[in-house]
Amino acid sequence: MNGANDMSGTSSENGKNGENSDGGAPHGDLRVGLIGYGLAGSVFHAPLIASTDGLALDTVVTGNPDRQRQAAAEHPGVRTVADAGALFDRAAGLDLVVIASPNRTHVPLARTALEAGLPVVVDKPLAATAAEAEALADLAEERGLLLSAFQNRRWDNDFRTVQRLLSDGALGDVLRFESRFERWRPQPKGGWRESGDPAEIGGLLYDLGSHVVDQALALFGPAASVYAEVDVRRPGAEADDDTFIAVTHANGVRSHLWVSATTAQLGPRFRVLGSAAGYVKYGLDPQEAALREGLRPGSGRSDWGVEPESLWGRLGAGESPQTGGGDPVPTLPGDYPAYYAAIESALRTGGEPPVTAREAAAALRVLEAARVSADEGRTVRIG
Repeated sequence: MNGANDMSGTSSENGKNGENSDGGAPHGDLRVGLIGYGLAGSVFHAPLIASTDGLALDTVVTGNPDRQRQAAAEHPGVRTVADAGALFDRAAGLDLVVIASPNRTHVPLARTALEAGLPVVVDKPLAATAAEAEALADLAEERGLLLSAFQNRRWDNDFRTVQRLLSDGALGDVLRFESRFERWRPQPKGGWRESGDPAEIGGLLYDLGSHVVDQALALFGPAASVYAEVDVRRPGAEADDDTFIAVTHANGVRSHLWVSATTAQLGPRFRVLGSAAGYVKYGLDPQEAALREGLRPGSGRSDWGVEPESLWGRLGAGESPQTGGGDPVPTLPGDYPAYYAAIESALRTGGEPPVTAREAAAALRVLEAARVSADEGRTVRIG
């Protein structure tokens, strides 16, 4: 295998995944194969897998020699292979496949992994369409295998805090949920994420939009209708870079969601307006920045995902948080490690993964409806 590192002595390959003789859960760490070592694979998945008790990063798939060397340096002892075929050739030596390759490869690779008898985690978006996601979910259920979409933003510090406020009833009945994932990137970077080729599934609607839609559905349930404005604003850009999605949920809550690379003045990350109070929170969860800087969770550190008091959101009614109105609300720590801890538990126990393929399909229905709405200038009903 091209670029493979010596893994002798790290795990036994006698029998499928080292299972007990009675067919129970595997002994020792569950061995993970990671496909892709770009931003998603190297910054998010590999560090989180490696820091999860009960999981071991076994193999990284990348055809880029520089990334092979990077993976070997960052995760000593890991095996590297140049293509997914080499990974699937030794499917019996793995317990989980994580797909962090370009969006267009998600469905075929997930299908191949499931057909090889391997549980799968797929970086968002799981697929281009809800129908493709449902077909993968059907296949996973037929094979009795775990299939999960990686929606790490459910473990953002601000999102966890909103969940707690809702659970505590601090807002009363929520009327409108506003969520912004905005950036100021006036020059396109290029690459497949900004490609105008529909086959690449690029653009912010499917990139950051996958996060904000998933969060809205997780908080307030299924969508009944969708209205969207999907624009390409920057000179030379091919894919949408400034997008607004309005979701009316079946329970009557309205979610207004912005994703943009063209925002010169950033708005609040969340503004949640209820019958009793509102909550406003600025700034992004610190975990992505920490991971990009090479910091890692675990090892008993207590500061992971913690932000300073100066960034706490405010809760109140009838006053502006920008002039000190409302009460500061301590932000819960962000907890990306919880995703893979839940995956490890689900693999051991046969339980549900933390994000299901059916949930991913529901979010994709909203994204598809948003595309139709923007193209046709109308509100699209769902269901």
